[in-house]
Amino acid sequence: MKSEEDRFSEAECLNLDGKSVLITGGTGSFGQRFVRTALERYKPRRVIVFSRDELKQYEMGQAFPKEQYPAIRYFIGDVRDASRLELALREVDVVVHAAALKHVTAAEYNPFECIQTNVIGAENVVRASLSCGVQQVIALSTDKAASPVNLYGASKLASDKIFVAANNLSGSIGTRFSVVRYGNVLGSRGSVVPFFRKLIKEDCDSLPITDAEMTRFWITLQQGVDFVLSCLALMKGGEIFVPKIPSMKVTELARFMAPDLPHRVVGIRPGEKIHEVLITEDDARSTYELPDRYMILPEFWEQLHQQFPNSGAKPVEAGFRFASNINGDWLCAERLTKMIAECEK
Repeated sequence: MKSEEDRFSEAECLNLDGKSVLITGGTGSFGQRFVRTALERYKPRRVIVFSRDELKQYEMGQAFPKEQYPAIRYFIGDVRDASRLELALREVDVVVHAAALKHVTAAEYNPFECIQTNVIGAENVVRASLSCGVQQVIALSTDKAASPVNLYGASKLASDKIFVAANNLSGSIGTRFSVVRYGNVLGSRGSVVPFFRKLIKEDCDSLPITDAEMTRFWITLQQGVDFVLSCLALMKGGEIFVPKIPSMKVTELARFMAPDLPHRVVGIRPGEKIHEVLITEDDARSTYELPDRYMILPEFWEQLHQQFPNSGAKPVEAGFRFASNINGDWLCAERLTKMIAECEK
């Protein structure tokens, strides 16, 4: 019996033995954990880190020495550069698209840059994957793409639409595209846990809270990696996969990390939501449920609907909504402790 925090197990994951895998944004928090998991669990032919920051690639090379990880490759490039992507994707079997501009406030102030990376970059990944005959492409999305209220969310919604519709372009090439959408990653760069920990270490007199009612979904880096690998094994093409993950109020998280510190309400930032949504009522019409995840299927691709009933997937109820404030799975202190400990491995 799997524990709550081990629901996306290795047994359900795609076997990467002998495959050539490329991850865009490979030097980020998710990318580094994905690379480590791929190299330590499997025997891939190549794992290619595609990113634009040579310093981060150099530092990653120190953490993954060539003698110990001979399959790893580094490719400097930007998803905005279609020709560079096409060079990088030659003879690649699987692409994990994790590159994005993700900072909500930065996107609001730099909309041209956000669109170039998150939307035009997604189109470039699709075109290059089709040109090179990649077998499977899975793109990382965000809760903010559901009913977006900020540019980052809107750009990722556009990206999701691009990857779903790309299945209609593959023809005899056979490339399949799917999307993974989940919430906040505990311990990743920019998440609230390391921010709170830094303030506590500096002997702050209070913790800043944007809104006393704010709730968030939570997932660990390793859970996110395992979920992506399991979706690669399950995908037919065109699905948006959403994991069943727990919620918690941000005030409860702050109280757990520093029981004696008061909270200081500072107000929400531009484009920020009080509660997160992963599946809207409108998505519910084409959403199917499995024991550990939901799948939003493309309404225009009927054959996909016919394939999944054999997997035991069932349609959700009309009007279903998967939001952090009405989630039936709430984090307790014990589970949060385990998740934070997992982040520190």
